Amino acid sequence: MGLIGIILSLGLLMYLAYRGINVLILAPLLAMLAVLFSGGLPVMATYTQVFMQSLGGYVITYFPLFLLGAIFGKVMADGGAARTIAEKIVEWVGGDRAILAVVLACGVLTFGGVSLFVVAFAIYPIANALFRRADVPKRLLPAAIALGSFTFTMTASPGTPAIQNAIPIPFFGTNVFAAPLLGTLAGLIMLGGGTLWLSRRAKAAQARGEGYGQHERTAADSSLPEDANMPGFGAAILPVITVIALNALLTYLVFPNMSADYLAEPQYGATELSRVAGIWAIIISLVVSIVLALALNWRRFADVKETVNKGTMGSLLPIFNTASEVGYGAVIASLPAFGLIRDAVLGLFPNNPLASLAVAVNVLAGITGSASGGMSIALKALGEQFAAMGAEQGISMELMHRVTALSSGGFDALPHNGAVITLLAITGMTHKKSYADIFVVAVAIPVVATITVIVLGSLGL
Repeated sequence: MGLIGIILSLGLLMYLAYRGINVLILAPLLAMLAVLFSGGLPVMATYTQVFMQSLGGYVITYFPLFLLGAIFGKVMADGGAARTIAEKIVEWVGGDRAILAVVLACGVLTFGGVSLFVVAFAIYPIANALFRRADVPKRLLPAAIALGSFTFTMTASPGTPAIQNAIPIPFFGTNVFAAPLLGTLAGLIMLGGGTLWLSRRAKAAQARGEGYGQHERTAADSSLPEDANMPGFGAAILPVITVIALNALLTYLVFPNMSADYLAEPQYGATELSRVAGIWAIIISLVVSIVLALALNWRRFADVKETVNKGTMGSLLPIFNTASEVGYGAVIASLPAFGLIRDAVLGLFPNNPLASLAVAVNVLAGITGSASGGMSIALKALGEQFAAMGAEQGISMELMHRVTALSSGGFDALPHNGAVITLLAITGMTHKKSYADIFVVAVAIPVVATITVIVLGSLGL
């Protein structure tokens, strides 16, 4: 019954989220449905001590990123910087390549270490202006941002600072550059396949006479009139460059050489610098970049207070949507029946550690709605065994690392995924309008890339 409850709960969550019902209501109700099917477990205790604790922990850790990311994106939009960047990109790549421009812009930011949630807030005004300028259907915009933000730069590209590329390191004794050739190949499959798919979809829409369309404004949209005086490209792009450069400087040079022994004290969480340095770096980078964007375009803002307030309010729904999904995943992972699922998927291919690892991480990421969550559960359960099996069969630990990372970026992007729901909220789109294309570029094609790497790696290539 517990297993039936998990399957029913997950199926309803994906279906009802696709139908447009708010995940803030769905996540706790369907998590508790799974608890009821498990039998004998305290529903209210699970709600307050597991669901809400996980939700609150996520908000505590990541709210500054959502808040500052939303403000940064709104400041870039209302100050004219987003439109200037969009027009310059159109000039460089051509109006018919708006999709490629958005994908590459997202890729640069995420590879620079900027959180995919921050990228979504920051890129949306630029991407929206690009799509409107090129008359590309806005319903394809979430998929373009998804392709650039949580596919090839999250799991495939060698050296990417994404957490999904770092989690496997202690289990396999590798580094972020593991299996560079196969990782690059997987990234090219994702980038090329996803861009080709979206470009063909845009051309088909154009042939039907479908353009950008009429859409209600979102909190992240620009309030600038069409005839507003725009900033120069240098002033427009400088805050974006500052986010990447300052984040990298703090992450790789400043914090590693800084003493923070005080963090071991209870009042500071009894933690260590390595656990908070990534969050600190992006917070500082965003604050500096927001101030810089305000200073460079001060006269162009109709009302700075209104811009900041709208950016602030625009961060609330995305953070709580995502945190609710985290709470849902925590409840499901705590149920006894989840152990059956975990053990079953981990043992599907006992003689092929690469295939077993790929299936396990994908399935667990899909159930929890989290790439890093599914990967962590799989590796914590049998990471050492996978490494030993790989060593016995002569499989490179670098290949094990890359397959693990790639597998986390497949089924994780199902309809109930927090990043997907956040992206749709930011862009003002719905699952019904945009999820099919997100599925192709963020689920189907990454799975094909993972299978390709497994096959080639198994052949010793």
